[in-house]
Amino acid sequence: MFQKLEPLQARFMAKLNEEVLETRYDGNVFGRLFSYVKPHTKVMLLALVLVLAVTGIDLVRPVLIGDAIDTYIEGYNVPYEYVAEEDAEVTLGELHLRRGRKEDEANQAGETAHYARLLYYEDQYYLLEDLKSDELDLLATWEEDGFPEAKTDPASLLFSLSGTSRAARLLSRAELDTLRAPDRKGLGTIAAWYVVLLIFGFAFQTWQGWLLQKTGQSIIFTIRQQVFEHVHSLPLRFFDTNPVGRIVTRVTNDVESLNQMYTQVLVRLVSNTVLIAGYAVVMVGINRQLALISFLFLPVVFGITLIFRYLIRRIYRIVRTKISSLNTFLSENISGMKLIQLFAREKTKAEEFQERTDDLYKSQMKEMFTFGVFRPGLAFLANFAYALILYKSGVLVLAGSLSLGTLYIFVSYIRSFFEPIQELAEQFSTLQNAMASAEKIFTILDEKNTILEKENPVRLADFKGKIEFKNVWFAYENEDYVLKDVSFVINPGERVAFVGATGAGKSSILNLIGRYYDIQKGEILVDDVNIKDLSLKDLRRAIGQVQQDVFLFTGDVESNIRLGNEEISEEAMQAAAKASNAEMFIQKLPGGFKEPVTERGATFSAGERQLLSFARTLAYSPKILVLDEATANIDTETEQLIQDALETLMQGRTSILVAHRLSTIQHADEILVMHKGRIRERGTHQELLAMDGIYKKLYELQA
Repeated sequence: MFQKLEPLQARFMAKLNEEVLETRYDGNVFGRLFSYVKPHTKVMLLALVLVLAVTGIDLVRPVLIGDAIDTYIEGYNVPYEYVAEEDAEVTLGELHLRRGRKEDEANQAGETAHYARLLYYEDQYYLLEDLKSDELDLLATWEEDGFPEAKTDPASLLFSLSGTSRAARLLSRAELDTLRAPDRKGLGTIAAWYVVLLIFGFAFQTWQGWLLQKTGQSIIFTIRQQVFEHVHSLPLRFFDTNPVGRIVTRVTNDVESLNQMYTQVLVRLVSNTVLIAGYAVVMVGINRQLALISFLFLPVVFGITLIFRYLIRRIYRIVRTKISSLNTFLSENISGMKLIQLFAREKTKAEEFQERTDDLYKSQMKEMFTFGVFRPGLAFLANFAYALILYKSGVLVLAGSLSLGTLYIFVSYIRSFFEPIQELAEQFSTLQNAMASAEKIFTILDEKNTILEKENPVRLADFKGKIEFKNVWFAYENEDYVLKDVSFVINPGERVAFVGATGAGKSSILNLIGRYYDIQKGEILVDDVNIKDLSLKDLRRAIGQVQQDVFLFTGDVESNIRLGNEEISEEAMQAAAKASNAEMFIQKLPGGFKEPVTERGATFSAGERQLLSFARTLAYSPKILVLDEATANIDTETEQLIQDALETLMQGRTSILVAHRLSTIQHADEILVMHKGRIRERGTHQELLAMDGIYKKLYELQA
């Protein structure tokens, strides 16, 4: 049988190996996760103490019930000693009785102790009076083996004791209630203690649950904030190679999967371990033989748990990867929905989505299958052990070597003994899920920012706007250079335009000025200082860039102009809107500057979005103005409005323009013609036309 299973197991493991990510996190995941707990150590220790208190209560409760059974419910066989009236616990007619045997007191007084005893025979209770100590011991033996030659009449039980005929009288209901009043009182006391334990257990459990949830949410908040801030600090190269959906999955799904680990698993792992150890110690103390029988199943349980732990961690890695892939696909297709519908690719995309969803479904079914085998397997072992112990302990009770109350305690413990073991295994699975997510999160957190800033960067009080490229070589990947030995100087206040065919390197120059990428060779200077020596914040604050593809955030018009910068006053914001001619359409909006903006500004036209982008840039009053195809999506009327505004706004600012429409850059101070990563021509519009080169050909093509 096992030989037949080996190929199936091999295929299953091979499939897992194919689906697990090739790049894994090799660091100490658990140690790093635990580092987030350190600021909350006191709270976590308090929660642990509360959990241990609840564990102790769980251990004590069965003992209380067992004592109630042995001492009070089955306690009818405890003798009643004859005492003086003032010492009596129970008075029945002329009998003054005290529950229990205290022969030492009688011996010290030089007296012989006499007792009364309840007998239970054929579902009736009888009272046998005037018994001596040795007769009590003989009665206990007879009750186990049966009364010899016992006879009953309507009022008594007749039998022989120590060679003498004895008669135990039948008790009425009222007399039985009187005699068993101490038992009822004892049961009431135990019930009261049981309720007290329940109340304390509830209070402790509620308190520790609140502490853990609060601490867990605080840790999750910290991790989510840390991931988000770290993502913001990464260079654009990272976002060029990582889909948005994958990053969103890391910040949302993967971070949230850590929540249960911090709120439940860590403390419950300790409490369940203590609970298992506590049950084991108590069980050995009660009956070593039964305890050893129970422990025989532990190696099998731990073996199954180890196999489950190994498989589920690999499966969780696969599931997290598939979820990330699906989210990436969703993000990309929802963003490109207009294009999908434009080319009627809905059916094709639906099929692709079904394929990816089916892939995730199969991975999750593997997860369910693993759980489906593991949980019933452990439950079967637990129930089998329970049945075996129940049989063995029942035999011991019938043999008289185990009391009924002790049987209840042990059976309660054996059922509870396997519950924390099963819970531990399930907590391990939750832990593995968290570990798989943590690997993904830490992979992003360990992503290095290649755009490094010096410890003590140069802080320029006021930028003049001079830009210089010295023999700059730049490639996005390896040595596939986009810019090759590019050199130029732009003096403060000059207007310089870059033109050329697509892929010539124009936009790359703009990205390099703001140091969104680092060059491989050469130098880039701003105000005669290498940009690698400047503060990134200062450098990018001095540059205002307007791109062809305008991005608007969800919010309102005002927040999209100010971008949450409270240093920009309302007057400055409105002045920027007026100078960029955006105010003309903003005033027509029902809410004006408070008009809601949906995602990506879908309710605005391309021209209106571009005008808002101009207003946003101008509100920050940059010294360097960068226009990357800024008027490409604007109609002629709107373009004229922008051109009029730019003439004023460019005064006193270094302005860099990239445009395919040569009519928009004819008045630039200098035009640089890019071709295959190099500057081939430079000069004014008229000078370039006179050269009869690349620029003239571009101009004639557009004309």
